[in-house]
Amino acid sequence: MELLWFALLLVLAEVLGTVGGFGSSMLVMPIAGWFLPFTEALGLTAVFHVFSNVSKVILFRQGFSWRVFLPMVLPAVGGVYIGARLTGVADGSMLTLLLGVLLVLLSGVFLLFPTARVEPTMRNAVLGGGLSGLVAGLVGTGGAIRGVTLAAFGLERSAFVCTSAWIDLGVDLTRSVVYFEQGYVNERVWTWLPVLAAVSVVGSWAGRSLLRLIPQDRFRTWVLLLVMLIGLYLLGRQAWPFLLAAI
Repeated sequence: MELLWFALLLVLAEVLGTVGGFGSSMLVMPIAGWFLPFTEALGLTAVFHVFSNVSKVILFRQGFSWRVFLPMVLPAVGGVYIGARLTGVADGSMLTLLLGVLLVLLSGVFLLFPTARVEPTMRNAVLGGGLSGLVAGLVGTGGAIRGVTLAAFGLERSAFVCTSAWIDLGVDLTRSVVYFEQGYVNERVWTWLPVLAAVSVVGSWAGRSLLRLIPQDRFRTWVLLLVMLIGLYLLGRQAWPFLLAAI
């Protein structure tokens, strides 16, 4: 029953992440954290996103931008390697708290400034790629940072999703290897691989179908509100023991 609920939540996260334009990592990582310890959640999220990005590359294969991909992918891979290595010496509770703060800040900024854009320069592409990779390796989700960077280049929807998926594929393959070496991808994660593969295909396909029907800006707002609620939940869960101790 636990696996069924987990799979259904992952499908929902994949659909929302595809339509919202940020990728599903902003939702998958905290959802995985409800069922698994932080480090196992990192491992499962990375493996799941390998399948997720392969699905998107196939489904949105008509769109791709070399001019955006090339300056972002190498910094992203380098950043995620550093971030993933740092998890081996960081405290899991602190990383969960950092994830909560990051989700609240990112969703809050995008809700308050929906038209905010970065300049479409080579420098910003490199910085955005490196920062998104570093954050993804450290706390499991860097899609929002990558999404903001990609948005600056005015890509058509299919090109946006496909280019983002190719960059993220390099990121997730890299961190999956590092997490495996550190023991985060354990027997339970391997057991769930068929479910993860099926969920990624179903969720990406459903997201692509909805993307054609729903205005992206309106749906994006709901996704950001959901992300903020999850971030607040993570912050509350980490702060609750300290509040009880203070009382």
